[in-house]
This record gives sequence, C-alpha cells and structure tokens, in this order.
Amino acid sequence: MMHLGPKLAKPHPLTGDQPETNWPQRFSELAQQAKDPRLAQYYKAGMVSPDTPIKDVPLLAIDFETTGFNALQDGILSIGVVPMTLDRIYSNKARHWLLKPKFHLTESSVVIHGITHSDIAAAPDITTMLDELLHCMAGSVAVVHFRGIERPFLDATMQDRLGESIEFPVIDTMELEARLHRRKPPSLLDKLLGRQPVSIRLADSRRRYGLPDYSPHHAVTDALASAELLQAQVADRFSPNTPVSELWK
Repeated sequence: MMHLGPKLAKPHPLTGDQPETNWPQRFSELAQQAKDPRLAQYYKAGMVSPDTPIKDVPLLAIDFETTGFNALQDGILSIGVVPMTLDRIYSNKARHWLLKPKFHLTESSVVIHGITHSDIAAAPDITTMLDELLHCMAGSVAVVHFRGIERPFLDATMQDRLGESIEFPVIDTMELEARLHRRKPPSLLDKLLGRQPVSIRLADSRRRYGLPDYSPHHAVTDALASAELLQAQVADRFSPNTPVSELWK
C-alpha cells in the first residue's frame, strides 16, 4: 500500500462512494448487466444483507501495491488478499500476486514498495489471475485501509482490460479512524499552536490499539495489518452485532 505523507489521493470518480447503496440488490442488477462471464459469476455470488451483524459477514482483507496514486495513470504491481471473519484471520489462505503493469515504475515508487523492474520482468498481466481474484472476492466484503486505492485501481484495470467497471462494498479501516479523529476541523487555537491532527495512517492507527508494528508496503502484510485493525476497531468501538451497513461504503 502506497501512502506518502498526509495528502491522499481522491477516490476515482467512476467509483465514488455510495453509502446508501443496497448492495444485494445492486449485485443482482450487475449480474444481469455484466458481459464478461468472470464478472457475471462474481456478482451472481451475491452480497450479504445490510442488516447482517458484522460477526456473520465473510470478509476479505485486500491490499494493492501500485506505481503511483492515480488510477488512470498508474498500475497495480502486486495484490495481497487474506480471508477473514470478525473472529478469525485465515493467514494460511492468503494469496499474493506479483504483476506487470502497463505503466512504468518510478524511482519514488520503488523506494516505497521495493518492487523493482527485475522483479516484474517475468510477471504476468493482471488478466491472467482475474479468475482467482474474483473467486476470492466472491460473496465477501472487502476490508481495506483507504478505499481511494483498491476500489478505483481495480475499477480502472477492469475498464482497461475488460471494458467494464466493477463495483463492490468496502469496509475502510482508515475511514473508521477518521470518524473518531477527524470529526471536526482543527480549531483556530490548534492552528496557532501548530497542533497536527491525529494520524490515521495504518501503522499509527494500529499502535493506538496496541497492535504490533509490521514492515510496511508488502501487499499481504498490509492486508493482514488491515484485517487485525478492523478486529481491534470493532472490539473497541463497535459490537459483533453491529450491522455491516454501519461499517461499509
């Protein structure tokens, strides 16, 4: 996951937040509209009802490493997924794919994620593993830390390779932290005293819940870190019976 400094990329306009979306109904509609059989099969798996308690929701923690922050000008270098529920993280079922994007690596991005030209020289295009990725995602709600990466990048990739968009709900652990720590803008006194807002980046958020530090910017490790963070957030601030509609976007 590439998060450089406090300035974060804006969500892709094609995948803007839809907080009022009835996801089961939307998946039913999209299953009828999808032209690519892989997408149609993904949507046919359906989505849990908005009133489903989070403890009963199948979840999939997802993280992308990318060449940059703009989904229209950058590409996906690696994908990590970790299946989970509120009670358990299935690390033994984690998957990791290294991919060759259509966009060139930049020096700054290599410094962040450590993926070099030689690493991806023999890597496949994302189209070779779309079946596997969509199979992993089917029926699960995605868990990410900052939805401005995974949702817009996967959507842009689908449009480029398949000519179709993809829609899916996400629980954004960064957004859950923002609800607590960014509820109101800094006061004039805060600005005069130079007080910085509480960081809601992944590592800083984890530390507030007593979670250990992990080496960042590996897709599977960051997915696992997001999975653990969600478990801690629900235990601390929500309830196992919290409807998923209160958490997803």
